[in-house]
Amino acid sequence: MTLLMVFRSRHHNYRSGYKHRISEKMYQSLLTILVLLLSVSTVACSDSDRVFVEKDEEGWKLYAQGEPLMVNGMNWDYFPVGTNYEYIIWEESDEFIKTALDYEMGLLQDMGVNAIRVYTGIPQRWIEYIYDNFGIYTMLNHSFGRYGMMLDGEWVGNTDYADPRVIENLIDEVTLLARDYRGTRGLLLYLLGNENNYGLFWGGAETEDIPMEDELMEDRARDMYRLFNQAAVAMKEIDSDRPIAIANGDLQFLDIIVEELPDIDIFGSNVYRGVSFTDFYDRVQNEYGKPVLLTEFGADAYNARTQEEDQKCQAYYKHGNWKEIYMYAAGMGKTGNSIGGFTFQFSDGWWKHGQTEDLDVHNTEASWANAAYACDFVEGENNMNEEWFGIMAKGMTDPDGHYKLYPRAAYYVLKEAHRFDPYKPGADLVDLENHFEAISLEDAFQRAEGEESPQSD
Repeated sequence: MTLLMVFRSRHHNYRSGYKHRISEKMYQSLLTILVLLLSVSTVACSDSDRVFVEKDEEGWKLYAQGEPLMVNGMNWDYFPVGTNYEYIIWEESDEFIKTALDYEMGLLQDMGVNAIRVYTGIPQRWIEYIYDNFGIYTMLNHSFGRYGMMLDGEWVGNTDYADPRVIENLIDEVTLLARDYRGTRGLLLYLLGNENNYGLFWGGAETEDIPMEDELMEDRARDMYRLFNQAAVAMKEIDSDRPIAIANGDLQFLDIIVEELPDIDIFGSNVYRGVSFTDFYDRVQNEYGKPVLLTEFGADAYNARTQEEDQKCQAYYKHGNWKEIYMYAAGMGKTGNSIGGFTFQFSDGWWKHGQTEDLDVHNTEASWANAAYACDFVEGENNMNEEWFGIMAKGMTDPDGHYKLYPRAAYYVLKEAHRFDPYKPGADLVDLENHFEAISLEDAFQRAEGEESPQSD
């Protein structure tokens, strides 16, 4: 029973013949005062529980629990070897889920990760469990039609964002999401989509070469971003206590985004530009003016040229990426629009090449080419290995359905990188340079080499 309900109950008793009576006028006055007090109390509570972005003279910051939070994030999922995207951990027993979370969140906590990116389907109680026990927030990701959707009982693989049925279905889905997860402890923000701009070109879920902008796609892109904005507005009407971001593919269609997507709180983007993000932060600052959250970035741990695992190169790219994420944070003297990022990804995805076949084989076929990763790039050949992006190697599935994880060099590099706090009083680019200079890639590699290996399973 709320305080206001108690007050009304007591007033009813007073008016029904109890000897301690009050006048109607006095009752109305007291009720008005109580409502005001409750309103102040509610605002104070919601302010401390809210997550929001705010800009000051230093730049943009994300606030959680009333304090600025630099997002040291990780793309996280749970797919035992032999399973694929159809596997859902949340359908397992509570005991199974708890065992898996305690193991993996403990490793993430130890390396300084404070947020994970998870797709919709995770129940509220597990978001709260992760936060309460490990202090790790969850960014909840709705794919927003990225991989197709059911329309009138049929599966449509390439979403048409101008279709009235699509518009109605997606708005219904995201508003229901906001309604269901509103007030969830440990919920950091809502993320809409995953490279949906590339989905305008690709018909399936497998990663291909990043498409170039196409004037023929501009109308479709405009429809899509317009719907993203409509979704953000609708969600905010239900839950104004959590920011809303999108996960664009790099800066493609940024000009259309600027025109059609004014109501998104955070510009999220999957960015694969090698060791440096080059002009990324500057362009968003100059053209869009929104805070930036990197929703994916990183490098795989397999060398397509030498045809062997390459932990050193992977660690090198992660080292450079995180240095720039902090470099562009508020107060560091540059654009001040970086609020963090989510490394891609925690553990290897053995299902990603082929998706439905060879699920118990760690495939080494590269599926797309990216010249920014010079360690193994050869002109005219693919060099990006989708099954090897984990900073943790994955062991075989045990009889209980669990598996072991084995840290690669990148794990130890990130553990040291995340110790840097750009919001610490006095932190500057010199401190940043010294901090990252002290992180030894060779030491991280030697430490990983000394660990138990997946082959011991």
